[in-house]
Amino acid sequence: MHFENKKLSLYTRKEFSDKLFKVGIVEVSLREAERTTAHHLRKRNTGMSEMQEDLKRSERMPKFQPPLPENVGLTTKLDSIVAWGRKNSLWPLPFGTACCGIEMMSVMGPKYDLARYGAEVVRFSPRQSDLLLIAGTITTKMAPIVKTIYAQMLEPKYVISMGVCACSGGFYRAYHVLQGVDQVVPVDVYIPGCPPAPEAVLDGIMLLQRMIATGQPRPWKTAWEEANP
Repeated sequence: MHFENKKLSLYTRKEFSDKLFKVGIVEVSLREAERTTAHHLRKRNTGMSEMQEDLKRSERMPKFQPPLPENVGLTTKLDSIVAWGRKNSLWPLPFGTACCGIEMMSVMGPKYDLARYGAEVVRFSPRQSDLLLIAGTITTKMAPIVKTIYAQMLEPKYVISMGVCACSGGFYRAYHVLQGVDQVVPVDVYIPGCPPAPEAVLDGIMLLQRMIATGQPRPWKTAWEEANP
């Protein structure tokens, strides 16, 4: 046996002697080499036979099946399960109009990772969303569009007002800027700041999740539905 280019080559007795003579290994006897080869082959065959015996023995052994409890059940409320699913699978529709939209993008990024809260599935179709995330200034011309988008969203639906401009008009005290988006849609969570930090946005998302989990009543939404039949 001789290693050549990291490959194992097998030779006959004469070829093996010639190889040993050519490489100059005169100290290694042919008998010792044959004894080592036979030992390795015998060890490999023994190991294979032991593995086969273990496999057969394991096949003959009865399979262990732990007893299943008969009188154990899971009790909960249907509303709690539904609320748990809703709060962990918010699909936001981002309505970014100003610098708050850039902060909203950073919340979606890997550093703050809104996916940890199950709200990373951004949808730009109101019929596939349940969270309207308004980030930025809303002018009077945009107001009917925001109202239409909210009306097209399926129930249950929620609204987050992100930034001081969306919450109260900000420093735009002018006729062309809406002084608070809650004039056209019911807002559940207000996030102040100009622009708000990503941590504040995450805190607003967690606040909305707590509202959904506890089933907190929303009288502002009921009042909006009565005013906009």
